[in-house]
Amino acid sequence: MKTLATTLVVSSLFFGLPAIAGGGHDHGHSHAKAAVTQSVAETNADKIIASLITREKIDNIWSGTKASSVDKKEINGSTEWVAIYINEKITDQEKQKLYVFLTVSGEYIAVNYTGK
Repeated sequence: MKTLATTLVVSSLFFGLPAIAGGGHDHGHSHAKAAVTQSVAETNADKIIASLITREKIDNIWSGTKASSVDKKEINGSTEWVAIYINEKITDQEKQKLYVFLTVSGEYIAVNYTGK
């Protein structure tokens, strides 16, 4: 009988925990990352370009190229940083512009030549 009572008490503790750990409470901080400045977005985009060159995903000719613009744009319903790099040394005009897309918190999303 004592074992049964102990088992029931311990079991009730396990089944009672989900009720205690429910939503509707505040930890005093947000899990959303803070937006970065234009300068930080540009620095992050430069690092992405350098990484792509190192991993041989884009040609070394992009080395040292600075962003011609870094702006926030509305894309598919969300705001993103878009850094545009122009390299006129590249003969293929469709590949003279390189677009780097970042979240507003400065994290890498994508890179392409189309801007889409």
